[in-house]
Amino acid sequence: MNRNVMLFAGVGLLFVLTGVGYSWDLSLRILMYGILSAIMALGVNMQWGYAGLFSTGIVGSVVLGGLAVVVVSAQPVPEAWAAGGPRLLLSFAFGIAAIAAAVMAYKRMTGRARNWTVAAILIGGFFAYRAIYDPAVTAIEAFNPAIYGNIGGFGLPSLLAWPVGALFAGIAAWAIGKVALGLRSDYLAIATLGIAEIIISVVKNEDWLARGVKNLIGLPRPWPVPYEVDLQKNADFLGFVQGYGWDPITSSTLLVKLLYILIFGIVLLALIWISERMLNSPWGRMMRAIRDNEVAASAMGKNVTARHLQIFIIGSAVVGMAGAMLVSSLGALVPGNYTPLQFTFLIWVMVIVGGSGNNWGAVLGGLLLGWLWLIVEDAGPTLMGYLTMPLPASALKTHLIDVAPHLRLVSLGVVLLLVLRFSPKGLIPEK
Repeated sequence: MNRNVMLFAGVGLLFVLTGVGYSWDLSLRILMYGILSAIMALGVNMQWGYAGLFSTGIVGSVVLGGLAVVVVSAQPVPEAWAAGGPRLLLSFAFGIAAIAAAVMAYKRMTGRARNWTVAAILIGGFFAYRAIYDPAVTAIEAFNPAIYGNIGGFGLPSLLAWPVGALFAGIAAWAIGKVALGLRSDYLAIATLGIAEIIISVVKNEDWLARGVKNLIGLPRPWPVPYEVDLQKNADFLGFVQGYGWDPITSSTLLVKLLYILIFGIVLLALIWISERMLNSPWGRMMRAIRDNEVAASAMGKNVTARHLQIFIIGSAVVGMAGAMLVSSLGALVPGNYTPLQFTFLIWVMVIVGGSGNNWGAVLGGLLLGWLWLIVEDAGPTLMGYLTMPLPASALKTHLIDVAPHLRLVSLGVVLLLVLRFSPKGLIPEK
């Protein structure tokens, strides 16, 4: 127990040193990202640490969580909806009906007639669907594309988007799990990777949904986080900070980040409490028994596939909620930022370094590697500038400073190798 406390104290010291030696604004920004990373790591730990499910599509759940903020909180665009919204819904209804008809035909018919009928329904339904869908999308994207070009959202508070992000990711996980969880673990990894890339491609290319690569900005912040500009105009706030001789601009920025940290921290603590209750319950012991020996668990009457689907949905929902929280804090959906390196591989490394199967280990890994990932990117050029001061001005010196942010990949690899060498079960191993 003392070792665990010392590990968390050491990570906390890193954030304090960052604030003292570099800037408190950077330290708090990294802490915000670290808490969100810890939440994502908790979700992945549920899938891998509890049940041994190896998913490489974590970024897909993050994207769906971010998309939920657009759907729930973005301002509605009535003109775009009037131009093509009803036809868009009609196309979706037609597509679902075509798939349902193909499934019914497959179940009720036999032989070659079944194959030809299902193929005819799917091919004909696809062309009919596109005949309704394409004009609707063209009409929506034609409305003021420089500012809108999308269908908009419901304009509701951003906090409501967080559970909706979990719902979106959970529904997608259910669809993936019904198809892929019966496969071997390597096929599950391939399937989840491919589906995540499809989700990213859809968000990037379907402008009517969230403006695609043109990015959707101006998303509202969650209550009670204010805007810095509003704080700087508030007489009470100005009187308070000026009474202590603080800069209003810096103080407003730090206060906003502290409020985000408080909200995200409450969510993280709630998830840890729920996760610990789950892990130490009879259900949690059953999941670990399935993870360790599926054959023995199945022989004892446990439905292995159903339990795998259950934990796969729960873990994806947690990751989706973290994705919604991330977009709420940024105030924008930027599809180009969603890369498997940052939102799949990095999250996996957090779980491995922290200790898979241990909720506190996942949190520790999220905070530690979240700090490492961003501190090297932000402070790397400054540090490299000090290290290269003895060198004369040259192309080599300039190149070393320019590539300093990319040293985070090297740093990440070094930390992973050290942990695997000296603590192969993670910094806080599973009991």
